[in-house]
Amino acid sequence: MLVLGVDTSGKSGGVTLAEGGESGFRVLASGAIEGGTFSAQLVPTVAALLEKSKLSIRDVDGLVAVSGPGSFTGLRVGLSAVKGLAEVLHKPIAIVSLLEALATSSHQNGKIITALDAGRSEIFYGLYEMESGNAICLNEQLLSANDFAEQARKQEIALTLTSDPALAEKLSTSGMQARLIERPDSSLIARIGAHKLRAGQTVSVEALDANYLRRSDAEIFFKGSR
Repeated sequence: MLVLGVDTSGKSGGVTLAEGGESGFRVLASGAIEGGTFSAQLVPTVAALLEKSKLSIRDVDGLVAVSGPGSFTGLRVGLSAVKGLAEVLHKPIAIVSLLEALATSSHQNGKIITALDAGRSEIFYGLYEMESGNAICLNEQLLSANDFAEQARKQEIALTLTSDPALAEKLSTSGMQARLIERPDSSLIARIGAHKLRAGQTVSVEALDANYLRRSDAEIFFKGSR
């Protein structure tokens, strides 16, 4: 199965072209995209990876996209591109949460808490059960710092995984354990997505939506004015 993984959720992003099947997972080509250039660089980057691998976009068997949490503009660019390709090519889509990817990259078993800084003293909280390298989502919420600490106490999980240095410092200062790990890249997104595609865990073009860290101020104003 040839998979195209797209991540435009952060300050920087990436695209990965990979083969994923029962026999294993292999990255064919990856390319990074700098933040602020997603709309201009995403399609050319995909084209360059396909050319490098001597493949056509029609050779792709499935599409994978990070659904968030992330920035409004970045996620909109990535998901719009994936939607467009899925409609034209009639290919399935799998979505991956960045919180899920953090849990997967931990290489641990059992329950895991992952977290991302949502700003304004809020934290995006993820609770996952790790089984055989796969992250099963038990809960995802946008919480205040106090509610996050309460959730962690309820689960009796001492360690929180995050890719946000500032959040790791905040949690440590408040007496919680936090392990800072690398932000998952598009190759890990593609690997998780390839597993989901093989398992039939897909979403339709109509159902594909973003999980924003928070709505843009423009969107909040527009909806509040109606």
